[in-house]
Amino acid sequence: MTEMFDIYDEDLNHIGVKSRAEVHRDGDWHQVFQCWVIGRDDNGQAYVVLQKRGSNQDTFPHKLDISAAGHLQAGETIEDGARELEEELGLTVPFEDLVSLGRRVSMKKYNDLVDCQVAHVFLYECNQPLSDYQYQESEIAGLVKLAIDDGLKLLSGEIESVMVEAVGLGHDTIELTLDDFIQTIDQYALKVLVLAQRYFAGETYLVI
Repeated sequence: MTEMFDIYDEDLNHIGVKSRAEVHRDGDWHQVFQCWVIGRDDNGQAYVVLQKRGSNQDTFPHKLDISAAGHLQAGETIEDGARELEEELGLTVPFEDLVSLGRRVSMKKYNDLVDCQVAHVFLYECNQPLSDYQYQESEIAGLVKLAIDDGLKLLSGEIESVMVEAVGLGHDTIELTLDDFIQTIDQYALKVLVLAQRYFAGETYLVI
């Protein structure tokens, strides 16, 4: 079935509907849902769950990415985007349980694909073991559990690698380096980890 997206002008006024292929060919503005799943382990250490993109992904295969994310289909609201958590991770989550970080606007070119996104970004706290996640194997190679303190050091260049718990990737623990992450001009992942750290410190004003 052909995926259809609502498209927008630069002021986020709705201007029509196009297929996914046409949107990425023409570089039309469209909306996406993104949720970073965070938690604390039994020792109180805060972490983020990241997915490793599958080999069949049309952008950034084999790279670490947001816990769960996806395009809003034509006619869908931001609230409908919460379905991505169930589809990709097996988590049934009421939209009201998500913590909004606001919107992130980005433009990225990947080969012939032009991706102009308005992303609605959220945190979701979930403390279940990594092995309990029912991830979407058709799109996701596996999951990793990255301690937020270690992630901040790695993404800021303080350390060159870190060992993390993993599922689906051949070993219970694997080594991550900066090259495992999708590189963005705004250091998106680093900013989210800073906000996650602030969330666990009790701050309530969290904007990406």
